[in-house]
Amino acid sequence: MATTKKSKSAKDKTKVKDQDVFVWHGVNRKGKTITGELSADNIIQLKTQLRKQGITPSRVKKKAKPLFGIGGDKPITPADIAVITRQIATMLGAGVPLVQTLQMIGSGHNNGKMRKLLADIESKLSSGIPLSDCLRDHPLYFDDLYCDLVNSGEQSGALETIYSRIATYKEKAEALKSKIKKAMTYPIAVLVVAFIVTCILLIFVVPVFQEIFSSFGAELPGFTLMVIALSEFMQAYWYFGLAGLYIAGFLFKRAHRNSQKFRDSVDKNILKIPVIGDLLEKAAVARYARTLSTTFAAGVPLIDALDSAAGASGNAVFRDAILEVKAEVSSGMQMNLAMRNCNIFPDMVIQMVAIGEESGAVDDMLSKVATVYEQQVDDAVDGLTALLEPMIMAVLGVVIGGLIIAMYLPIFEIGKVV
Repeated sequence: MATTKKSKSAKDKTKVKDQDVFVWHGVNRKGKTITGELSADNIIQLKTQLRKQGITPSRVKKKAKPLFGIGGDKPITPADIAVITRQIATMLGAGVPLVQTLQMIGSGHNNGKMRKLLADIESKLSSGIPLSDCLRDHPLYFDDLYCDLVNSGEQSGALETIYSRIATYKEKAEALKSKIKKAMTYPIAVLVVAFIVTCILLIFVVPVFQEIFSSFGAELPGFTLMVIALSEFMQAYWYFGLAGLYIAGFLFKRAHRNSQKFRDSVDKNILKIPVIGDLLEKAAVARYARTLSTTFAAGVPLIDALDSAAGASGNAVFRDAILEVKAEVSSGMQMNLAMRNCNIFPDMVIQMVAIGEESGAVDDMLSKVATVYEQQVDDAVDGLTALLEPMIMAVLGVVIGGLIIAMYLPIFEIGKVV
């Protein structure tokens, strides 16, 4: 089984709103002609992404943008897939036939792209094609892990149960992703606003005070002179700073997209950041345990399940460690011993896996591990937010308050002159 990393990368592309949307036609690994839509910066990048998915593009055309944004449909996100997965699981559990389920969900959806996607799957399913093969024709939305789990459900005749497990897995994965975004979004947003406000004060407000001070001829305090010097520098070279930030961001994004070595280095170093690194480690362990539990319970062989868990871990350090575990398990070693040899998994996780292997309930133990670590991530996010709020307020107070104090200190000197 291939890892889900490639599919994940492709799905992330669909969330970029400022890229062009292309309609493409191509041939997948099985020789089937498929079509779809994908957002990309240009045609070359689009073809690269399709080839990473095992699709050979034959025709690519830029999709016309709606006039003034009217009539445009939102891209399909992983959260949307999680929602329809739960809907399918619920309706299958209620005894609604699969084809009718897809028709009902599709007809009631408010996103045209989702309606088109479900209509295509329903049409192929009605012609006798297995559901897993229908889903594989849309690798940008349904990765190999998703399709293999559906295939296991079709083979075992327990599609309802499998879909319920997939829905739980997708919901947990999206909830975990949301928690991490929640921890990062607030401080980043506040710091960006503080940076913008500081630049505005230095470029537009401080020069006004400077003119007032110079008209009185009073000697200015050293702190005020330092702020004025910084203001003059910003006025003269602000565009260089802005261009530098843009170029640095562009180069980082390009290197991160094109260099596997660079991505691995970023993943490795980000785990060393205090507090945030610990949060990301817990999130990676939770994803590993949840993915392995879901696939193993669905009847996927352990080796293939480890392959999927490596791709779903979300971090290169854990991905490489899980692949090492896979190699050692393939040679006959017990999974808990292979995990211990990696020196990256917590002792509690290793002990739970060992108990699961002895009792024959590895999937249940991994599910419990995932639940524990997901709760720890939730608690860590709350703790991080509580920690960052006073720190950010202190930084804002020092920066903004310092500028204000620097501007009002000369008032006392002005009073003496008058």
